Amino acid sequence: MKKRLLYDLSSAMKDPISENKAKDLVRPRAHQTASLKQLAAHLRLHPATVSVVLNEVPGRSIPQATRDRIKAAAKAMNYQPNLLARSLRSRRTLTIGILVPELDSGYHTQIMSGIGDQLIQSGYFYFTAHHRHKQNLVEDYTRMLVGRGAQGLIAIDTRLEHPVSIPVVVVAGHRHIEGVTNVLLDHTRAAELALGHLFSLGHRKIAFMRGQPFSSDSDERWTRLVAVAERLGLEIKAQLVVSLDRDMTSPELGYLPVQQLLATKEPFTAIVAFNDISAIGAIRALKDCNLRVPEDVSVIGFDDIKAAAFTLPRLTTINQPLEEIGRIATQSLLNRIHNTVMPRDEIIVEPKLVVRESTGPARN
Repeated sequence: MKKRLLYDLSSAMKDPISENKAKDLVRPRAHQTASLKQLAAHLRLHPATVSVVLNEVPGRSIPQATRDRIKAAAKAMNYQPNLLARSLRSRRTLTIGILVPELDSGYHTQIMSGIGDQLIQSGYFYFTAHHRHKQNLVEDYTRMLVGRGAQGLIAIDTRLEHPVSIPVVVVAGHRHIEGVTNVLLDHTRAAELALGHLFSLGHRKIAFMRGQPFSSDSDERWTRLVAVAERLGLEIKAQLVVSLDRDMTSPELGYLPVQQLLATKEPFTAIVAFNDISAIGAIRALKDCNLRVPEDVSVIGFDDIKAAAFTLPRLTTINQPLEEIGRIATQSLLNRIHNTVMPRDEIIVEPKLVVRESTGPARN
């Protein structure tokens, strides 16, 4: 089929046929593409001239009529540039790799939305690989992305063990690794906002959800909550602490743990959930036990995913500016790639308290 296409191109150049007939003669089938040389031969132009026009090379004096003719022929002949060859010549693939545990969580997808917007604006393409917190996949996917020409890597809630040969930015990374920028939330401030809010409402008997061990923020968030509780004089009872261990992103994450809390008969007036998804499950579990939120038990979440403003009741939570975090991480990575500014080891993002309907005064 390729030889036939070359023969037709040669015939089209030799015979004085009409423009429409020439198009019909040389247009490849839907699954075929013409090369730059074939396109140049058809137009009777030097390949360099065609390349200059199709690559929008500035500063070249080529008549507009010729430019229009080249672009029209490229479309008619289904010309596709060889991006791999171009990237090998320039050593710039304009491609970024993204590592993420899963693709169906509001937290991860909102961060990825910010990353995607920033990369589109900067003219970059990206590959996404989700690893389900499996360390062997983190290692394998990192090597594969580097091997496929990624110029940089963004890892979200992903545990990296060692330096990588390309620039890296980690969202919610709490390990100092050479060549890596960590974008972190100020968890001390987050704990102050969450516990300070409940404390001001009179809550002293507070239950806590501790995050899964594989989640990057779990240990840091818990450590800061314990420290702030101690400063406020709040006792954290072991009977009122549940440790999440299931790898899921549905409200069921918080539903069963709250049922377990209620089964202990240990009284509490508020719950500090690990994230918004578990908080939504907690509210459902309380309601199924005929407890009102917030009249009987207040619930506060973490992240401020988009669904938080539409639950019943609307969820009080700690806001992480998730899409902005994605944009910050992306710009930091591009700065590392292009050496435009001095790279930073850490970028700290400030949280906010968003008070809605799921928290209220402690019951007597």
